[in-house]
Amino acid sequence: MKTKSNIFSAIGLTLTATAVISLSSACSGKSTPMEPASTEQRDSTAADSLLADSSAVQVDAVSSATHVENSPTFNGLMVVQPQQHATLSLTMGGRVHSILVMPGQAVHKGQVVATIDNPEFIELQQEYLDAAAQQEYLEKEYERQKSLGSQEASSKKKIEQSKADYLSMKSRKAAASARLTALGVHPAAVQQHGISAFLQVKSPIAGYVTNLQANLGKYLQTGEPICDVINKAEPLLQLTVYEKEIGLMKVGTPLAFRVNGMGKETFSATVVAIEQSVDKTDYSIKVYARVTTPNTQFRPGMYVRSKIKAQGNSL
Repeated sequence: MKTKSNIFSAIGLTLTATAVISLSSACSGKSTPMEPASTEQRDSTAADSLLADSSAVQVDAVSSATHVENSPTFNGLMVVQPQQHATLSLTMGGRVHSILVMPGQAVHKGQVVATIDNPEFIELQQEYLDAAAQQEYLEKEYERQKSLGSQEASSKKKIEQSKADYLSMKSRKAAASARLTALGVHPAAVQQHGISAFLQVKSPIAGYVTNLQANLGKYLQTGEPICDVINKAEPLLQLTVYEKEIGLMKVGTPLAFRVNGMGKETFSATVVAIEQSVDKTDYSIKVYARVTTPNTQFRPGMYVRSKIKAQGNSL
């Protein structure tokens, strides 16, 4: 029993001495060096850091945008400007007589893409030519009646009738001319070269043929598209931005972006437009940026990831 009592006394003295040393260190303003973190603590800290880095570029598979707080990463797609995307459709139906292009082929503005066979087109040209000829005759007759009227050789009624016939035919010619123009046909060309058997469908812009939906012999209804022509020389980025991040975006904001499948090469863009409505599904806003470093490999629909250059963040 005496031995146990001595042991407890020794332990008590040791604890008291430790407490005194600690108290003395605190009072003297000196701190004892901290013991290094354990291996488990270091591993846990590293894992947390890695998770934070990976979450900064985590992408929502549904909305294609980041949900991470304070992340300057914005995701979206590459698109073409509306002015550089043309859908070739008909204001007059007909059977496809010929197709002169292939999907992916480059075309210039005014190039014939296809020809359409429709008897109504032939009748419209004939109507225009008849109206043009009749207008010329009736105009001369009206001038003759006015001349006779000044000499009291023609009645006022004949002059008025002649004027009405001339103006009526002039209106018919103008209507036929407008219909030809709507079909992409110049009325002057009809007068100069005569009636064409087939209606030519021409590209309104220079670009590349895509979404070709016609084939030989197919009958296309009025308004049915033949194909699209896109000019990808000046593409846009369509980025998805959430409400909490929209304050980072302003017209003129410079961006750096990468394109999926093109490695780590970085390109530049500038914000040019911000939609004023919020998507009711995921509460996101579309932001559009013009690409300032074009590349021949760019194509509409490519997935992109971008960051604001001013943030100094690397992609």
